[in-house]
Amino acid sequence: MIVKPRIKLIALLLSSTLTVMAGATISPSLPGMSVAFQNQPNYEILVKLTLSIPALFVTISSPIVGIIIDRWKRKPIFMISIFVYAAAGSSGYFLSSLNDILIGRAILGIAVGGIMTTTTTLISDYFTGEKRSRVIGMQGAFMSFGGVIFLLSGGFLADVDWRTPFLIYLFSLFILPLVLYSIKEPFISMSEGKTRQKSIFRIWIVYMIYPIAVFSMIIFYLVPTQMPFLLKDLTGASNSEVGIAIASMTLSSAFTALLYNKVKSKLRFQYIFVLLFLLMGVGYVIISVSESYAQVITGLIIGGLGLGLLLPNMNLWLVSETPELLRGSAVGGLVSFIFLGQFLSPLVGQPIFELFGMHITYGLAGISMLIVSGGFLIYNARNRHWEYPVDDRK
Repeated sequence: MIVKPRIKLIALLLSSTLTVMAGATISPSLPGMSVAFQNQPNYEILVKLTLSIPALFVTISSPIVGIIIDRWKRKPIFMISIFVYAAAGSSGYFLSSLNDILIGRAILGIAVGGIMTTTTTLISDYFTGEKRSRVIGMQGAFMSFGGVIFLLSGGFLADVDWRTPFLIYLFSLFILPLVLYSIKEPFISMSEGKTRQKSIFRIWIVYMIYPIAVFSMIIFYLVPTQMPFLLKDLTGASNSEVGIAIASMTLSSAFTALLYNKVKSKLRFQYIFVLLFLLMGVGYVIISVSESYAQVITGLIIGGLGLGLLLPNMNLWLVSETPELLRGSAVGGLVSFIFLGQFLSPLVGQPIFELFGMHITYGLAGISMLIVSGGFLIYNARNRHWEYPVDDRK
């Protein structure tokens, strides 16, 4: 049976949207959930952990998944992960205990680790060169567009009942038959993999990209975990208005993700980091001084423009440097560090919020990103002779 490449691409892109749903879908439900479980000790931090605990289990599971798919096969892990995702993700609608909901969210995280690691690895297996750059940009855009749809849906459904957004996770069951039909196990040449392993693998790139992933996700996740509370304190925003606000950042990130291939044709990886951290830093600084809903939206949109370049740039640079035989492990490691940052975000952010307040915390986050942007710019200026991998066309 011959599968058209377009169908295979659609299956991979739709599967990529599931990773955004992992946490952000229930973000508008957090205030309602807080009210429902307000009699439980430590309910404030536990409710916020329902958003971030999947990230902890993605952090644990994705490196293991990466090793498994390098040594075994991609497709079986991919399909099992999607099925578990539907069951665990929707469990919050049916469970009455906050502790049970947290367990379901942990299992969801394991499934997300499988999905995100296999989708990015398969994209890198199927595509090379400029086409890989374009598809990875499309992947980021689909994740962002999916985030817009699921966040808006979650916001409106949370106005009905805080449990209802959990049913959105069942969407993955519609993707499962498409994956079964279209995804074929890629052929990896052992000899070619060993040759590339000796010729282009530079471990220092990995050691640079992984910390960037943790740092950027700690700061980015201040939006889905804390923005609902900031907007309610600032403007008394409804759950649907919270969903719209967070979705505005996701929508703007989709725009730049679609343009990633064009940006990549003009700038090299490290200069894209300069640009994206500059945009994110400016956006967060605007949020920190905002006094109205419209001003917060402006900051979110500007920050989202930088966010849209972040994941494609990290993914493409990493897979361009990684030999085929280690690709799953490298991608699994990146996924692990991305979600480690998401898990740490409320744990890092909550004490700072309590000490300084929400506006100052967003200001500190924005300034830190501006410092990183400036650091990349200075380092790049002093090291113009950086080497580039085979797949880097600029």
